[in-house]
Amino acid sequence: MFASVRPAAVAGLFYPAAADELRAMLDSYLTQARVNLIGQVSAQQSQAESLDSPRSPKVIIVPHAGYIYSGLVAAHAYALIESMAASVSKVLLIGPAHRVYLQGGALPQSQYFETPLGQVRIDRRSVEMLEGKPYITVSNLPHQQEHSLEVQLPFLQRCLNQFELIPLLIGESDPHEMAELLEQLWGGEETLVVISTDLSHFHRYVEATNLDRITCQKIVEGQETIFPEQACGSSSLNALMPQLKRHQLRLAQLSYQNSGDTAGDKDRVVGYASFASR
Repeated sequence: MFASVRPAAVAGLFYPAAADELRAMLDSYLTQARVNLIGQVSAQQSQAESLDSPRSPKVIIVPHAGYIYSGLVAAHAYALIESMAASVSKVLLIGPAHRVYLQGGALPQSQYFETPLGQVRIDRRSVEMLEGKPYITVSNLPHQQEHSLEVQLPFLQRCLNQFELIPLLIGESDPHEMAELLEQLWGGEETLVVISTDLSHFHRYVEATNLDRITCQKIVEGQETIFPEQACGSSSLNALMPQLKRHQLRLAQLSYQNSGDTAGDKDRVVGYASFASR
């Protein structure tokens, strides 16, 4: 019998295990991000540019490292969804599997995912709709220790009201096949799509920033040619791109930092960026 609740695996490692400390950290990042976003808008207006910043985004792309490394970058996207709390009732959360090799996608058997802020109900109807497809596995094993989805949950719990979760891990796969899967889960205004990915890994600071600049440009341009060495969530990103074209959406970059900018040294850095659709 599978466990009905998937407990937090990285609380106390990637983010605080104490609920009060976690809320305070999230609120600090969100406050800083709001100030930065207001500054971006002001800069656009002062340069007499047309204001084309994301509002009520259908899709956000966020990093998934420990909060001290990437939490502020992620907060720039999450700050945009706070105004959507009353309308969003479902979150399609997509990321890579770091610990288990996957072909296709993996959904959990569990009924809830848990964090220090409480439990999030899994959208079982969506899981059952996809169960049995040749490129979908329904198993708790890939999700058991995976951090790429878990670290997004406290942000979602802080920014939204009650919502159901579709936690999808994507491994080696055909992007157009997976895009058709995403279309079945896409929904309307009630569904937010969250892609979890970091960028380049373990290059020196200057090299990393140059590599990540190219990858960010690819993402903004909607290219389907992102490779694992450019982003660990490349399969998720490449599956997203046909969907953006289908729904006539574009992505705007909100923030970029790497671990050399935040809490790490500059010899082996990991890149982080956030984006939102418009």
